[in-house]
Amino acid sequence: MKPGAQMLVALLAVVLMMMAMAAAPGAEAATTCNALQLSPCAGAIIGNAEPTAGCCSRMKAQEPCLCDYAKDPNLQRYVNSPNGKKVMAACKVPVPSC
Repeated sequence: MKPGAQMLVALLAVVLMMMAMAAAPGAEAATTCNALQLSPCAGAIIGNAEPTAGCCSRMKAQEPCLCDYAKDPNLQRYVNSPNGKKVMAACKVPVPSC
């Protein structure tokens, strides 16, 4: 992985952690949506890596949350990116139509 791509993966991880920490207290108990769960997909979404089985498993588990992520200003560029759509297609997860 190129140094610039590594920096982008690290940036995505930081953004995802910030999003998880900003969630309202107790929200985790009511929902399973957690963008950090998609961290195994970072290399495929930000870079050109193939999505792993772990990535696809997490993507499928987070499928009900993708509309929320697509509406979030911090995450929408990843959900709506060409690579994000490629990962969803490879994992057989429909692109959200929100």
